[in-house]
Amino acid sequence: MSKIKLLLDVVSDMRSLADSIQAVADAMAGNEPFETEEPTKAVKESEPEKKEITLEEVRAKLAEKSQAGLTAEVREIIKKYGSSKLSEINPEHYADVLKDAEVLGNG
Repeated sequence: MSKIKLLLDVVSDMRSLADSIQAVADAMAGNEPFETEEPTKAVKESEPEKKEITLEEVRAKLAEKSQAGLTAEVREIIKKYGSSKLSEINPEHYADVLKDAEVLGNG
């Protein structure tokens, strides 16, 4: 993601935050209960978003472990998920692959 896109996202988030603060201030000034315009959005924002793990992140972690002398173990992880190479692993298993890679060399 480019730096410009990240900055535009920050500006958008700051505008949204300012709108929310204004709504709270208005409600407090009127001493009346307030409702947000998008109640579902407020709930979604309070829940931590699951960061989608990319193939590049998995590849980097497995390369790190392989360079540490754990190449055979890395191959076993890949085989565990029914593949002969990393790019064939279903992206829904990337988080599990990373968890398996984390414990390599720790035990």
